[in-house]
Amino acid sequence: MAFARTCSVALIGVDGVVVEVQADLEPGVAAFALVGLPDKSLSEARDRVRAAVVNSGESWPQRKLTVGLSPASVPKSGSGFDLAVACAVLAAAERLDPAAIADLLIIGELGLDGGVRPVRGVLPSVLAAADAGYHQIVVAEQTAAEAALVPGVSVLGVRSLRQLIAVLTGAPVPEEAPDPIVGRRDPAMAGLLLPGVGIRALAAEKAAQLDLSDVSGQYEARRALEIAAAGGHHLYLKGPPGAGKTMLAERLPALLPPLTQTEALEVTAVHSVAGLLPVDRPLIDSPPYYAPHHSATMPAIVGGGSGLPRPGAVSLAHRGVLFLDEAPEFSVRVLDALRQPLESGEVTIARSAGTLRLPARFQLCLAANPCPCGRHSRRGEGCECTPSMVNRYQGRLSGPLLDRVDLQVQVAPVTRAELMGPDSSAETTTVVAGRVLAARERAAARFAETPWRTNAEVPGHSLRTRWRLGPGALADAERELERGLLTARGLDRVLRVAWTVADLAGRDQPGRLDVRTALVLRTGVQRGLLAVDPMARPYRSPGNGPGVEP
Repeated sequence: MAFARTCSVALIGVDGVVVEVQADLEPGVAAFALVGLPDKSLSEARDRVRAAVVNSGESWPQRKLTVGLSPASVPKSGSGFDLAVACAVLAAAERLDPAAIADLLIIGELGLDGGVRPVRGVLPSVLAAADAGYHQIVVAEQTAAEAALVPGVSVLGVRSLRQLIAVLTGAPVPEEAPDPIVGRRDPAMAGLLLPGVGIRALAAEKAAQLDLSDVSGQYEARRALEIAAAGGHHLYLKGPPGAGKTMLAERLPALLPPLTQTEALEVTAVHSVAGLLPVDRPLIDSPPYYAPHHSATMPAIVGGGSGLPRPGAVSLAHRGVLFLDEAPEFSVRVLDALRQPLESGEVTIARSAGTLRLPARFQLCLAANPCPCGRHSRRGEGCECTPSMVNRYQGRLSGPLLDRVDLQVQVAPVTRAELMGPDSSAETTTVVAGRVLAARERAAARFAETPWRTNAEVPGHSLRTRWRLGPGALADAERELERGLLTARGLDRVLRVAWTVADLAGRDQPGRLDVRTALVLRTGVQRGLLAVDPMARPYRSPGNGPGVEP
């Protein structure tokens, strides 16, 4: 038989499309044509596959060979089709049984020596294959653990084309010689890891060593951090240099609950496509944390690149935390580009090669100094910036962006007593994370019959109609709305935070005190009201006594 077929997967963003790899041999002058909208790296598969087949001890068919990738209208890129092309060619040449590969889905790059090398995006590829009804998957041995995360599929990991041929023909599987240089990093793994340009991730090991009790003072900011973690709210920390804004942000991921199985697969799929999945960690089960430098470009933050876009920091922080330190130093275009994913939980990128959606449901944490020199305060002590410089600096964070941030907290300078003296009341991350988990469970039980799991995800209309508050609970927020100091979106955000405060306190419904707390945490102004949970420390507005209107 001069025709054979098998299947592989083409990735478009983090979504996979099953591609049928067909090989046809006809009499004529020996030639190798690859059709089906391949990119440059895939077009070079002709030379890689030919060398790999010959160096695996097989004969290359000396006839006219045409390999088609169907559907032909879908763009195909990367070297992950090599192994499928080689198997289809060998089956068309009657070296393999065409029926043995017809139901297989094969993913892997071929080296010139016949070795099978891993490629990025195996997890989303296998997820797409499972959705399409494929249950037998062949991948490189190094990515077999990643592919096996998908339930209901049988995964075969191979190290070489020779091994796969032996398995398919029932011959003894040959042993592959180990790397002759002991201690050297496996060069085959180079295709899995690509450096993230302008993106700094917080390693899970380092995150586990960061404890909330290390932060001196900052009781109000700690309280806001706990509320942000419990409800999935966005957070803005504003204060002078050295007050502990970065320390607080780096401790936020440890307060978040572990990812569910579905969330872990989503996060792992994004990191696999981006080439940032650790080789020894096939499943990311803890919330990711990304802190890009303020010089990062739009593609690095939102996603992009030549051809079809690749995930950016907003997608890599999916189900985790995106921390923008020195936020006013970021490009205004980059900051405003965050407004869409903050609302929708995904980012839509349009390029000439196509349009795709990438997941981007992250918690945004902003940190900023009050002015370029960082010493601006209401008392104006030591600040060398002119009023126009201060306004220009603070104006880089637009009103529409800040309107989407639920908690906006003023971080006061740390006092000598807080910094040098022991603080026996400072709670550890474990203690706070326990309260956060309990609050999340209360919210999840309340939203059991809905698609939402955290207060930050609930639309405002549902909060106002389905889960109504008691009479008079919204009096203060409604007054701010009538005065024009609170937008309609801002009112919804206040409601969400109020429910989170009530969940942390174990109450079934927010009261007026919970709404006041949410209002203070959003505006930073107490307006003569005691605005915190009685179980927490008194909220102290920087530069003013408790309950004193500035």
